[in-house]
Amino acid sequence: MNLDDLKDKVIGMCVSGGLDSKTVTKRLMQEGVKVICFSADLAQPDEDDIQNVVRKMDPCGAETILVDLKHEMADACFVAIKANATYDGGYWNTTGIARAVTVQGLIKAMKQRNVNILAHGATGRGNDQMRFERYTRSLAPEMAVYAPWRDPQLLTEFPGRSEMADYLAKFDIPAVIGMKKKYSTDANLAGLSHEAEDLESLDTSMLIVDATMGVWPQQAPDAVENVSITFEHGEAVAINGVRLNSLELMLKANEIGGRNGVGMSNALENRIIGTKSRGVYEAPGMELLSQGLKNILQATLDRRATALYASLSRVVSDQIYDGRYFDVATKAALSAIDTLTSSATGEVNLGLYKGNVFFNSMHDIKASLYNEEDSSMEASDGLNPESSQGYADILVVEACALAKAGQFAGDS
Repeated sequence: MNLDDLKDKVIGMCVSGGLDSKTVTKRLMQEGVKVICFSADLAQPDEDDIQNVVRKMDPCGAETILVDLKHEMADACFVAIKANATYDGGYWNTTGIARAVTVQGLIKAMKQRNVNILAHGATGRGNDQMRFERYTRSLAPEMAVYAPWRDPQLLTEFPGRSEMADYLAKFDIPAVIGMKKKYSTDANLAGLSHEAEDLESLDTSMLIVDATMGVWPQQAPDAVENVSITFEHGEAVAINGVRLNSLELMLKANEIGGRNGVGMSNALENRIIGTKSRGVYEAPGMELLSQGLKNILQATLDRRATALYASLSRVVSDQIYDGRYFDVATKAALSAIDTLTSSATGEVNLGLYKGNVFFNSMHDIKASLYNEEDSSMEASDGLNPESSQGYADILVVEACALAKAGQFAGDS
């Protein structure tokens, strides 16, 4: 789809208030296209005032609608945490889960304004173009998608930021380019993704990133901070004994984890389109809450349930990354995870120190499978060591048969 296909259509432009957003919006309007701008409030930690997005877009002349999706974003965070849905390198795919929330929320708002086409500013080399495309067509198959940075005409007109700034200057629209950035950032309640520019070089340390949600571990306090987290059926409901809703709890977890340097990671991820991408990620609250849940699941899941949970986690992670959050396979995997975590209730106490999260204690884990007497190496009323002989005898029958058949490699 290109500019010529947009005549007599109502375009819903997903905007951030940046140079790209303003350039595309104004260019479409100059073409005679009716444009309505939409932006999502995802509790972005790098925005002092989310209304700044509206103010930045105002000079373009199109209406900008800000859609409050903070609580929806918080709920999505808890889904990802319950599933331990981390991607390559063990990083929290904060941008991937945010795209599902954003498109679902903005499409609802767009339908109320009779929008025919959703337009987004994702590049033609990354993951987000696929996520915007697939989520739009999944949730509103009647709605088309316009990707300006895959349109040959716009790519020719605006090969770089200076051309965009020059174009906006013709209409007295502010366009601050400034110094060349070291990297680009995408932010939401779950965390921050930093990539591109200097980070594309593997000779560049991840430490060039200025931590936004907290500090680097080496800058964290020289003292342990102890935190208690209460879980009910696999979801955190309270921190340090104070019950909070999902949004409040994520904000509190981000604050605590951030100041202790928790959740900083570097990854060379495998993109949807087949290339590899390097990124640096911040997700202090996600990592903190996940560490608490992992400890409880170690107590409540048996060996086979643990293996199944790990397998389902990978499914959910890949589905989120690939823009398939609303697919049947994702729903089925999440339903199974709900079953596996249904007994994950209780309190876990953790210590935070310079990026590390360590176990202190657990309490009130009624579904715990752990029995001190059974696991004790000392004399106890637990498992009778003599009873293990029969099980050992059964196991060695198979081992002896394999050995006699010459199926063990190597010389004895």
